[in-house]
Amino acid sequence: MQQKMQQSHNEPAIVLRDEERTRCEVWTRVMGYHRPVSAFNRGKQAEHQERVYFQEQATGRPAQPSMRQGEQVRREAA
Repeated sequence: MQQKMQQSHNEPAIVLRDEERTRCEVWTRVMGYHRPVSAFNRGKQAEHQERVYFQEQATGRPAQPSMRQGEQVRREAA
């Protein structure tokens, strides 16, 4: 299967044959640590394929840095 990759600025398209391609290993975070999906059993791999990805909408508020307890009190007193 041959595919052309789109490039910007009118550069020539790169055409790769299947034998020139390199397999990409996908890793995901599971229970607090990272593992390659290829190491999952069949059921877990099927579950990974069914995942739905989403993007969060911006709220319009600037991000607040996290503060340890007590830091906020000192800031307000100043």
